[in-house]
Amino acid sequence: MLKFLINRDTWQEIYDSLSKNKFRTIITMIGVWWGILLLIGLLGSARGMENSFNRMFGDFATNSVFVWAQSTSKPFKGFQEGRRIQLKLHDAKIIEKEVNGIEFVVPRNRSNALVVRKFQSGNYGIYGDYPLLDKVQKKKMQYGRFINQNDIDDNRKIAVISEDIYKQLFEKDEDAIGQYIQLNNSNFKVVGVFEVGRMSGGPQGEIHIPFTTFQKVYNTGNNMGWMMITGKSEYSIKQIEKDAKLILKNLHKVHPNDKRAFGSFNLGKMFAKMTGFLTGMQFLTWFVGIATLIAGVFAIGNILLITVKERTKEIGIRRALGATPYEIKRQIVMEAITLTLIAGLLGIISGGLILMAIDAAFGQGADATLVNASVSIPVVFLALTILVILGTLIGLIPAHKATSIKPIDALREE
Repeated sequence: MLKFLINRDTWQEIYDSLSKNKFRTIITMIGVWWGILLLIGLLGSARGMENSFNRMFGDFATNSVFVWAQSTSKPFKGFQEGRRIQLKLHDAKIIEKEVNGIEFVVPRNRSNALVVRKFQSGNYGIYGDYPLLDKVQKKKMQYGRFINQNDIDDNRKIAVISEDIYKQLFEKDEDAIGQYIQLNNSNFKVVGVFEVGRMSGGPQGEIHIPFTTFQKVYNTGNNMGWMMITGKSEYSIKQIEKDAKLILKNLHKVHPNDKRAFGSFNLGKMFAKMTGFLTGMQFLTWFVGIATLIAGVFAIGNILLITVKERTKEIGIRRALGATPYEIKRQIVMEAITLTLIAGLLGIISGGLILMAIDAAFGQGADATLVNASVSIPVVFLALTILVILGTLIGLIPAHKATSIKPIDALREE
């Protein structure tokens, strides 16, 4: 077989056969070219969407739920409808202890403050946080550090600011670490600058200070605004959400059927929906791409049947000169594989160029919808393997047709 493949006469015969009707050959290859182009383009776009989605949620532990207090919608145990609920720090401790599958519970507080530095000022969101936040909502630190346990224990007046605030309060390339800013007339030392993610959970201008410092500055006592609950990967975040709300209802004497008293946003459920959508899109992409490839390869088979019909006399002469049925079949199959491979390679190159254009048009910037739209090398090899298999199988049909004619009958063919 190897000798056959490296034989110059083999490829000269394939070239002569395919070039007899160049227009027909090109039209035949278009189906396979379009199929592989469609497959590469759709798979690359799906990957771009997945990358965009991962970048959007990249800062968060996705198996998480946010829970906050609202007002009751039902009277219960002597309390009237419309009672405002206030979450307490001990609520978070009880939930962490009682609910199965919890990995972290992070209490959080938020307020607004006038932030001043020299002649620059602005109103920004101030968050009271624990160091644990950096585990469930990873901060991409550009400079410095995030809040640590010593900051909590000592009630330090330190601040971790977003990149946007840095740009508004500091000069370009100015070192912000160790500088002071004023929050409601209190001096806070900047210890870190972080990049704001697309799912930051708050406004672009945000400042994090120790939770204990927030308690003293805003006199919040043991109150907390909301909590972020992260479940272990093997546990259902939906069930954790239900269990946490049930405990909160018991702690705050809320009717079990009251759906308004506690609000929540289940990031894990949203992540699962998006993951399911991406999986379905990839399956559809493979289905459409392979179906188109099969249609294109069948077109090649049909054209080769016509070619075999036109070459009946030639095949008869070769048989009469001693060519075996295997050699005839091998030649026809090689023509089919050559057609599919050339069309497939052109489709891969075209698909790659299209993905480069998509990335240039839609993959740049913080709000890019298709980030790094691309197809991995193994997928390209898999597509080529599928093409070779399909080309071989479809080539067997005209090859069998070519060898089913008796040499004497083929020589009589006009």
